[in-house]
Amino acid sequence: MTSMTVNGEPIHYRLDPDTPLLWALRDASNLTGTKYGCDSADCGACTVLVDGRALLSCTVSIAALEGADVVTVEGLAGEHADLLRQAWTDAQVTQCGFCDPGYLMALAALLRSNPRPSSADLAALPNLCRCGTGPRILKALARAASAAPVAVAASPPRPAPDAANPQ
Repeated sequence: MTSMTVNGEPIHYRLDPDTPLLWALRDASNLTGTKYGCDSADCGACTVLVDGRALLSCTVSIAALEGADVVTVEGLAGEHADLLRQAWTDAQVTQCGFCDPGYLMALAALLRSNPRPSSADLAALPNLCRCGTGPRILKALARAASAAPVAVAASPPRPAPDAANPQ
């Protein structure tokens, strides 16, 4: 049994330890905001926060996340989340909406580590939008970043798990 916290709730998964986090979230926890896009870490649709850092949930097993704190788009909260959602609406980003959760999670992690990202930082996000709303996404990301408060980090996040070397 693998235990972690998901959106503030303790979870005990009775799944094969090699199960990707993506499928544990979607199938066992019914958190379908985390999207299955490519299964090859190319699109970012499955991005979640693990101990405050963006992680592609298709790339890591639940065993590697024993004791971790996982946040999905359903659990994204706080001032950054509100800024992100407002900027997304103001820029009229959503077309099909499939990439939205992954982008929101990736930017939440970016804003946490770098409250004033450059346009190059924003463009370097690994997420993809196949509908062609990239310019609106970058506009929304820049708007949210410019409105985000600059905060002092309380403690450094735990290192990201290595998908090839589960702990």
